[in-house]
Amino acid sequence: MAGSIRQRIATVMVATGMMVGLVACGPVDQGNDEVAASVPNMETPTTAVTTKPSHSPSTTPSTAQPKPTTLTPTPTSTPKTTAPPKPIPSATAKPKPKPSASTTPTPKASTPASTKPPTDVPARDNLLFGDRGPKVLAMQKRLSDLGYWLGEPDSRYGFLTQQAVWALQKSAGLSRDGDVGPATQRALTNGVRPKTRLQGDGIDIDLQRQILMIVRGGQVQYTLNTSTGNGDEYKQKDGDTVIARTPKGTFKVNYTVDGKDEGFLGEMWRPRYFNRGYAVHGSPSIPAYPASHGCARVSNAAMNMIWARDLMPKGATVLVR
Repeated sequence: MAGSIRQRIATVMVATGMMVGLVACGPVDQGNDEVAASVPNMETPTTAVTTKPSHSPSTTPSTAQPKPTTLTPTPTSTPKTTAPPKPIPSATAKPKPKPSASTTPTPKASTPASTKPPTDVPARDNLLFGDRGPKVLAMQKRLSDLGYWLGEPDSRYGFLTQQAVWALQKSAGLSRDGDVGPATQRALTNGVRPKTRLQGDGIDIDLQRQILMIVRGGQVQYTLNTSTGNGDEYKQKDGDTVIARTPKGTFKVNYTVDGKDEGFLGEMWRPRYFNRGYAVHGSPSIPAYPASHGCARVSNAAMNMIWARDLMPKGATVLVR
């Protein structure tokens, strides 16, 4: 009986000693140390590391293994949320300067091109229709001195100046192109003037050279570009078909109309008739070649000058040759 009691007391004492040992190295302290070691922001005391080897090795693996697995997702989840947004602003910001860089050179290159005056035009000595300046003025004055009427010199190579240049080129036997090049300039310098067959006053129309000369005292006072009959067939207002020819011969001015007149040859400005329906009259179109129905065309301005100076009165002689 006493032996069995002693045996029970010994068993109780052993069990009590084992419980005391479990409380002295409990898993709570050991688990806190591992959590502190796995989280870098926590401050871990150095004494907790040195006291671990003194604990029982049998309890260390059983309590240490489950704790790290449950705590590892916490540090890995924080960098994933902050890392992806970083490349997004950099990707959206880079394309913005590219279009601005590609568009800025375009206006810079086009602006000086549109504002710079044309400096690559080669210098030329000839004068053309539309030119203006001192050279044109000098040419106009020389033409006027030689009797090639163009109105008042105004430094502009316009319609009346072209008429005078054509008259000079026709008188000199040159190409009727209106280009005042070396040959035409030589004719100006040499003072080329046409000659008339009239002895007194009158109008001399040269069909071959297509010029009209106003003659005073057997001398040519003015030379005008003219366009006479072109030799083509045409229908008159009465329906008759005729050939557009300017009749040759010596005639007298017999009828005049101070204004617009509708003749059987067409509309005429201030005509001076010399042979039935044939007249010298003004027209807006006087090319350098024959183009009329038979009359002798001159510019409207030249016809006004003839009327103003009474250079073709009734009874005046008209020579067509």
